[in-house]
Amino acid sequence: MILEINKKTYSFEEYLTLEEEASYKHEYQDGEIVEMTGGTTNHNKIALNFAAYLKFALKGQNYNLFISDVKLWIPHYRQATYPDVMVIEGEPIYYGDNKTTVTNPSLIVEVLSKSTQNYDQGDKFLYYRSIPEFKEYILINQNRSYVMQYNKTHEGKWLLSEYQGDSLVLSLVSIDFSLSFAEIYEGLIFAEE
Repeated sequence: MILEINKKTYSFEEYLTLEEEASYKHEYQDGEIVEMTGGTTNHNKIALNFAAYLKFALKGQNYNLFISDVKLWIPHYRQATYPDVMVIEGEPIYYGDNKTTVTNPSLIVEVLSKSTQNYDQGDKFLYYRSIPEFKEYILINQNRSYVMQYNKTHEGKWLLSEYQGDSLVLSLVSIDFSLSFAEIYEGLIFAEE
């Protein structure tokens, strides 16, 4: 497929084709292709810690765990993102014939950075809430011991719990799983502010 070099908007299929050949990851935002910023070592360690402990805890259960190389397609808002960690209860529902893009996570974890935290807490959370299977959203600050946990109630309302401190434990609601802040932030050194 040949695409116009100066084209401003793309179909989702054009984006998928371009993303297969791209050197860097991009998000798809309703026709626009937006290059993602690189992550920090703290960001990477937190996502890896969370995914590793969760993978071990879910062993033998009917869950699929994905990290930041798998795209999430949100059809209602025509958005494609790369969440840091996603959990799908049961089998993944893929977009199209490939195995690169899923549509049905029940849990999403994002590690916040200064450049993305407003988007992660605002519009991106709005987009995620349109996914019928989505039940829990975890936002982890990479610069201090601080976690936000959003849970969807049976009435469809979202409740926020905030945790700040070093000796706390995060207990998920959508999955039988708990993780201490020492485990979440294992190997990190916070910069002095």
